[in-house]
Amino acid sequence: MAPMPGRPRWARIIDARGADGESAPISPLHMFAATLTRRVRFAAAHRYRRPEWSDAKNAEVFGACAHPAYHGHTYVCDVTVAGPIDPMTGFVVDLGILDRVLATEVTTRFDHRNINVDVPEFADGRLVPTGENLARFIFERVAAALGTAATVTQVRVSEDDSLAVTYSTR
Repeated sequence: MAPMPGRPRWARIIDARGADGESAPISPLHMFAATLTRRVRFAAAHRYRRPEWSDAKNAEVFGACAHPAYHGHTYVCDVTVAGPIDPMTGFVVDLGILDRVLATEVTTRFDHRNINVDVPEFADGRLVPTGENLARFIFERVAAALGTAATVTQVRVSEDDSLAVTYSTR
């Protein structure tokens, strides 16, 4: 295949089509990537509440999760990153970097906190601290903090053994 000016080498290689002529090009992330998942835990309290709603409507929509005295969980948070394996180190990501990011963006921010009170983004009138919102929030924060060190592909937040939420790039 002849080189095409202005295109990365991987694009020239991957643009080769199958015999059917229909195969789509595949990015290098999908062809030459490994994934790594790091698990962290944090204990936190929260409740679901919309301040513009009455207590009755909050109870109707959110049930026991709207209780004024809050409730707590020991959360399990799995963060998955992907990237090429560095030929010199054998790493997808330097675990020291990933662990520092997770300590800052997850553990320090949420552990032994009341999410509604101690994390400004989840204060009354802002994000409701559902598993869905926590997973998305953590995904965005970790991705921004890692920058080009690795690509976050998935964050899974489990409140307990029976309830987990996955937020991913899919």
